[in-house]
Amino acid sequence: MYPVAFDYLEPRTLQEAVELLEKWGENASILAGGQSLIPLMKLRIARPRYLIDLNRIPGLSYIREQDGCVHIGALTRHVEIEESSVVREKIPIMQEAVRVLADGQVRNLGTIGGAIAQADPAGDWGPVILALNARIKCLGPKGGREMEAMDFFTFAYTTALQPDEVVTEIAIPAPSAPRLGTYVKLERVSGDFAIVSVAVQIDRDKDGICRDIGIGLGGADDRPIKAVPVEALLRGQKLSPKAIDIAARRIEEIASPISDLRGSQEYKKEVLKVIFRRALERVIERASPTTGGSR
Repeated sequence: MYPVAFDYLEPRTLQEAVELLEKWGENASILAGGQSLIPLMKLRIARPRYLIDLNRIPGLSYIREQDGCVHIGALTRHVEIEESSVVREKIPIMQEAVRVLADGQVRNLGTIGGAIAQADPAGDWGPVILALNARIKCLGPKGGREMEAMDFFTFAYTTALQPDEVVTEIAIPAPSAPRLGTYVKLERVSGDFAIVSVAVQIDRDKDGICRDIGIGLGGADDRPIKAVPVEALLRGQKLSPKAIDIAARRIEEIASPISDLRGSQEYKKEVLKVIFRRALERVIERASPTTGGSR
């Protein structure tokens, strides 16, 4: 199918893009990588009257470490994250996640800002940035503001962005020393959206005690969620089989997935528990001296 007729707009600055959003409101949509929006437009599920393309705006694609954070511009392509030496050194969990994100075309054209703004409950970036305690920066008519990732996702395909705001950057705390992390998802076929997914980032001391932990869940609710109660449960504990089992049961308790074509609520809760346990076990295995402490 073909999309309904629309006016195509190419702002050359962020301020101009914001002014267009303010002018046209809910009749406008932002085009970043287009890997989600364009198919929806072709199916006529999305019907913007005005399409605002950000790709002519300079300075929105970058990955740099500064002031204790890794800053990723909203128009940074997934493939750039996969190939970044900064990401590989500081937040390798992101590279692990991007390698199972969709297919080559999507990774080459899609952007992290567009994916996060899309806020698909089964998307890959939501759980990851929640586990990493990221902050989302945006710009609107009243100026710039930023919010915690856990405050950004509000419902399925819905965020805390105002209609006249645009995502500009994702800022992720950069650890002074390498941390262990992993991203595990259950999918129907390779490159599909997740049935359920778990992102885990752990800081352990030399005795194996969990000093800090971040856990993000996909497919566990009507939006990506941060498993704060489970983080509190494991923080300060040794990740023994018993501790993992207790935490996995708690994950099942806090999850409230939506029944859909990918599975029933009961099925998703059960496999989420399994995937969570698998993620923690993978992190522990990577921390083992016999594996060389690899990530």
